[in-house]
Amino acid sequence: MTIRIGANPIAWSNDDLHDIGGHISLETCLSQAREIGFEGMELGHKFPTEPAELKAKLAEYDMAFVGGWYSTHLLRRTAAEEFAASAKHRAMCAGAGTDVFIVAECSNTIHGDRGKPLSARPKLDKAGWKTFGERMTEFGARLADAGHRLAYHHHMGTVVQTPEDIDAFMAATEAPANLLLDTGHVTWGGGDPAKVARAYRERIVHVHCKDVRAHKAAEAARLDLSFLDAIVGRGAELGVYTTPGDGMVDYEATFKALPGYSGWVVVEAEQDPLKADPLAYGRRGMAHLKRALAAAGLRKN
Repeated sequence: MTIRIGANPIAWSNDDLHDIGGHISLETCLSQAREIGFEGMELGHKFPTEPAELKAKLAEYDMAFVGGWYSTHLLRRTAAEEFAASAKHRAMCAGAGTDVFIVAECSNTIHGDRGKPLSARPKLDKAGWKTFGERMTEFGARLADAGHRLAYHHHMGTVVQTPEDIDAFMAATEAPANLLLDTGHVTWGGGDPAKVARAYRERIVHVHCKDVRAHKAAEAARLDLSFLDAIVGRGAELGVYTTPGDGMVDYEATFKALPGYSGWVVVEAEQDPLKADPLAYGRRGMAHLKRALAAAGLRKN
């Protein structure tokens, strides 16, 4: 597999706040994504989840299924229990034609709680990292035996938020518990996606691409906003996240730190579509990624 550029439908319809983009149909989302030139889509709440139906719906727009978020609860249950709980998601991924299995630990996450500021996000102590790492490694191995590739999604408001958390996660786990590099979450969390890419190149199996408005991230910290309030934006204002090329992330440097990467890069820039037109922002993000990938020698325009 070479580099393929996909999208997450979160630019059209928010998965945590269903009223954000609730007016946009799945068909509009897919037709615009295809018009932009995306080759595949990740899962959103408006998509069918029965494997054949999901695959067929995407095929109508000549797109592949990239993968979808799965919430783990490994701080509360064993790897064997988690594997059993993931049966439906595993069947959907396999049946719809992807081996990418995106996970994030959600036992105690606050990213979906609009009433809790990011300053209240959960943290692990040394013993917690050990238990979590062992369970995630075993879960990754069980997934690999079943034909899936675990891609761990570090995320604001979770136990893996900062660059130090990413380091702790990678130290506590082993392949095939691998990493999803999310440029936006790394940057907002205080890190440099190019630095993370260089450090963990061999275990990065999936890439999410969004940009960060630096002044909005600073405002979110100053006002101690929740994750959702920060990304939706206050009033008519735009939020922290935006499409690649519209913020502070150096995509050329990031891709240069991923020599030989083969797989999906996915535009996943959650914004309110009433403030940030998904078609216009999607086109801008696609054009920027193509230029950066070409400059890094990973894909020709």
